[in-house]
Amino acid sequence: MSVYVDSSFIVSLYVTDQHSSDARQRVAALPRLWLTPLHHAEWAHAIAQHAFRHKLTASEAHEVHRQFEADSVAGLWLAANLPERAFDLCADLGRRHGPRLGIRTLDSLHVACALELNAESFWTFDDRQRKLAKAVGLRTA
Repeated sequence: MSVYVDSSFIVSLYVTDQHSSDARQRVAALPRLWLTPLHHAEWAHAIAQHAFRHKLTASEAHEVHRQFEADSVAGLWLAANLPERAFDLCADLGRRHGPRLGIRTLDSLHVACALELNAESFWTFDDRQRKLAKAVGLRTA
């Protein structure tokens, strides 16, 4: 099963938070998870923010990056380029669903990527993203 996850889901896999247990249980079923350059950029900034806020030490942040790379090498992540039409679809989703759901650009960009990559499921802990994913016919968990 190919699954598109938002970046905060990825962070919950590696940095313990209120969603980590759920995220780890879902990934234990060994789905293939899409990973785009958008994920890489948001991942780097999220871990940096954890270090900035002193939620992670520099060595902990380094270890989290190392674990992420090890999982990439092991094949957990299904690498993909950012789909060519993702930004056009993102804008369209914003026009069609933004007034009702209050979605932001990155919410709709992740959903647009999932649609363009033909993901079978969309996993997020963000209510707005989940509502948008459902509205466009994606399976959510």
